[in-house]
Amino acid sequence: MLIIMSAIIPLMNIMGQDPDIIVYSKKYYIISLISLLPTLVFFTIRNFSEGIGITKYAMYITVGANLLNIILNYLLIFGNYGFPMLGVSGAAIATLISRILMLICFIAIIFKLDAYKKFTRLLSKPYIDMDKIKKLFYTSMPIALQGLVEVTGFALTGIMVGWLGKEALAANQIATTMSTLSFMIAQGIGAAATITVSHQFGEKNYEGARKAGFASMHMAVLLMGCAGIIYIIFRQYLPYIFTTDPAVISIAAQLFIISAAFQVFDATQLTGLASLRALKDVKWPLIYSIFAFYMINLPMSYVCGFIFNLGAIGVWVGLLFGLIFASILYVLRFNKSTNKLIFKNNDKRLTNV
Repeated sequence: MLIIMSAIIPLMNIMGQDPDIIVYSKKYYIISLISLLPTLVFFTIRNFSEGIGITKYAMYITVGANLLNIILNYLLIFGNYGFPMLGVSGAAIATLISRILMLICFIAIIFKLDAYKKFTRLLSKPYIDMDKIKKLFYTSMPIALQGLVEVTGFALTGIMVGWLGKEALAANQIATTMSTLSFMIAQGIGAAATITVSHQFGEKNYEGARKAGFASMHMAVLLMGCAGIIYIIFRQYLPYIFTTDPAVISIAAQLFIISAAFQVFDATQLTGLASLRALKDVKWPLIYSIFAFYMINLPMSYVCGFIFNLGAIGVWVGLLFGLIFASILYVLRFNKSTNKLIFKNNDKRLTNV
């Protein structure tokens, strides 16, 4: 994947982006690719830790790494306190350093704390099991492809916004960054949903699995709905965190309105998807994702943004509709799957009686 992503670098010049942006993007992108290596290993350990119900250490490490990243950004971007002034490259280097330290810290915790020792002591045993690898592969590939579909949907939306100029692209980055901040809340709830729903599913408590899944959706919608209200109220002020350019602020303020609207649907699709994964239901969500992001999001973004001349806000309207369709399909699928499991289980009990 890293090789494929590296091959994209020469193609940046033909993506219709502002030439001034391309110069900085290439430097940032190359360093970011390197930082993916420690990130992937970190997330593997983190997902394992969450899978056994231990979530707090990943949170401590991530919060600490983000604080370090902020400090390093301040030092390396602007050259403060005697550090070299590296600009955009400094931001990427700060991220690389933070991600390496995140991995080192988690490895140290894994091998030190008693909570993990019953697992780490098994490392002395043979760990290449082709049957398990095949099983993991067939489960993980649809999940990976679904993630790829969603990420490319967002990325291609960003590229479309870049066709409108660097001010629109900067506004897109501001709105995306703030949306990602609230998205992390839903992602945490989604991770908890996967754990709780899968535990109930493993115990064949299908009613409990259903309740846990819908509870996670309600929590995520409530919290991200609150974030959406904040985005609407403070849409004229939040962009000042990033820039003082009036053109960028004007566009960003409009994008915050669309961002506020899709908070609820983003929360629902994320927790719905997480709950489906807990049921080992991974193939249909992939199909739904392709439909929502490639057949709804991208065409609508282009039509609204460039045919109807709505600009960046039109591109984001397409993204909103993609999330709406994804959330509806995931929730309907989870509702159908859990009802089916409950019905079969009750029918089996009656048969046994």
